[in-house]
Amino acid sequence: MKKLTVFHLNTCPYCINAKKALAELAAEDARFKDPDIEWIEESETPEKTEGYDYYYVPTFFLGKEKLYEAHPGESYEECLGKVKECLEKALQ
Repeated sequence: MKKLTVFHLNTCPYCINAKKALAELAAEDARFKDPDIEWIEESETPEKTEGYDYYYVPTFFLGKEKLYEAHPGESYEECLGKVKECLEKALQ
């Protein structure tokens, strides 16, 4: 699996949903177990966000390609589907 970079905030409910989705997907499909993800807490290391184009978190990148950016009001089901798409893309 290719490395994903995820920008997040520890207290963000959408970020918590993304982590929950990752755990659920790993439990359902062995291909998604132990994904290579670099989690960057943007308030702790804001310098690491330079060069990345996003506004909301969580945001998943494969290299510099943005695969998924959460949006206000997003449901857990939508998040789950988007996270799965990110993992599938990282497997290609």
